[in-house]
Order: sequence, then structure tokens, then C-alpha cells
Amino acid sequence: MTRILILDGHPASRTFCGALAQEYASNAESSGHEVRLRHLSALDFNPDFGVSSFKDAPSLEADLQALWDDIVWCEHFVVSHPLWWGGLPAKLKGVFDRVLLPGKAFRYVAGKPIPEKLLKGRTAEVLVTSDTPGWYFRWIYGAGVRKQIEKQILGFCGLKPKGYHLFSPIRGSQEQQRAKMLVRAGGLGRRVA
Repeated sequence: MTRILILDGHPASRTFCGALAQEYASNAESSGHEVRLRHLSALDFNPDFGVSSFKDAPSLEADLQALWDDIVWCEHFVVSHPLWWGGLPAKLKGVFDRVLLPGKAFRYVAGKPIPEKLLKGRTAEVLVTSDTPGWYFRWIYGAGVRKQIEKQILGFCGLKPKGYHLFSPIRGSQEQQRAKMLVRAGGLGRRVA
């Protein structure tokens, strides 16, 4: 059994991103894993870090503190988000800015250019919805957000990337195509080890 935290990282409720997250969660639970599902749309917090120094970081609001507690609790962290303007929605980026702080998620060490990763021992997986076809996202755009979230956000803190899954194109897709995407997300939830 694995402790899994899933963050539906779409700023709106009742989205296809949320449906993918729910399908992953349901299948992981039915496979015997312990799952917590959080919805970005339900979190009440200020996404603006708002200061120029980590030492002046604002206190976490109750919803962010609960999310941080879930990150510490989990063994596998899944983020489901839409691709907007080639990156993360601002509110989701705000979660990472506010929650993944030095002394908690990573620690600067004197004389070393790369911080110590304090979330080691956990894995991470990313589900992304996009209107951009996968081949165009990879070959023309260069999949920049993948590098950002896997290496510079999750990996920076010690979460080992386990998979990056693009579900696209959403715009113009038919119900049958979206149903196949949901089955794919459910399969990912069943195979967590």
C-alpha cells in the first residue's frame, strides 16, 4: 500500500483535469492504496509570495498548511493540471511558491550551489491536459513546463519523477476519446507501486 496525494491543479471546479484526478484516485483506492485528493479550486490562500526574501515568508493559510501536511504524509504525489500558455496556471504556481519553502522542502547548505532535498524518498507523477497535440508540445514547443515541474519544482525538493502523462488534444475531442483518456488515468492509478 502506498500513501498517495493527488492535487487537482485546475483553478476551476468540475473540469476534465479534475475528472482525470478523480479517476486516478478511485482506481488507486480500489487497488488498496491510501489516497487523499485535494482540489486547487477549493483552496483559500493568497498565491502571491509577496516578499523578496524567504526569511520574510508569509505564514501558511489553513488550506496551505493542510496541503503541506499531506505532502509530508504522502509517498507518491500526483499533480493534475492544464497547460496554459505553455506552463502552469498562476494559482498552481502560487501553491508551489508558498508551500515548497527552504527548511521544509529543501535546505541551503553553505558552500554548495544546489540545496539539500528534504522530500527525498517520495515519487511524483504529473497528468497534464492540453489543447496542443502531444507531438507539437514536444517537438515544436520543447515541453518546457515538463522540465520545470519535474526538475525545477518536484525534483528540486527530492521528489523522484515517475511519469509525465499528456492528455491531448482536449479541444475538439469527442466523448469516446475523453473516455479513453479517463481509462488511461485510471490505469495509472491502478499500477502505482
